[in-house]
Amino acid sequence: MSRSMPPAFSVLGVCALFALSGCFGPPAPAPPSSSSALSGTATASAAPSATTSSSATASASITPTPAATALPSPAPTSPASTGETSSAGLPEQVAPLTVYYVAIGNGGTSGPMIGCGDSLVATTTAPVRFTDQVGPSIGTLLANKSRDVGMSGLVNVLYQSKLTYLGGELNDSTITIYLSGQFMLAGVCDIPRAKAQLEFTAMAASGATRAQVFVNGRPIDDVLSLK
Repeated sequence: MSRSMPPAFSVLGVCALFALSGCFGPPAPAPPSSSSALSGTATASAAPSATTSSSATASASITPTPAATALPSPAPTSPASTGETSSAGLPEQVAPLTVYYVAIGNGGTSGPMIGCGDSLVATTTAPVRFTDQVGPSIGTLLANKSRDVGMSGLVNVLYQSKLTYLGGELNDSTITIYLSGQFMLAGVCDIPRAKAQLEFTAMAASGATRAQVFVNGRPIDDVLSLK
């Protein structure tokens, strides 16, 4: 026995029912906003490129790296802050400073012989208040912009130089001082005179028996070399 086919309107009704149920089903979840996917680290870092959302997501997962600490220079570095030798714990005192000048052509009769047959002569200032004596002593020497030291006949060969005291270090019996700037000397004989003025003034202030001088991070012998 043959089965009768359902009327055409019944088939259309079933199709319409399926179509309506597709319209009223649960809505598809909205894609997450690209701004909500960024973590707090993204705002601390540089702004991501606006071309693609993937670059923004990548920047969000990277924690900002702190600035790298500068590597120390291979040349001896100077004390950065105080401009003094290690003065912690030293008592404040008031005393004259010892500063060395040159007796040209004296032949070592008034002090240590240096340079072109000259003498290095110690002079003293008025009493000065200090805790570390090296800084004030070298500062006094560099601040003197007169060639002649009063009526003493002594000469300051550093009077034209533009040098600044940065700091110093005392290690055992060696005092090391650091300067910046440049020398302005009158001739070849002024080279050992300038070096001796700085070294002997630093040794007298620190009680050391040996001195090293660095200018702009270089040994004074290299700076004053004629090569």
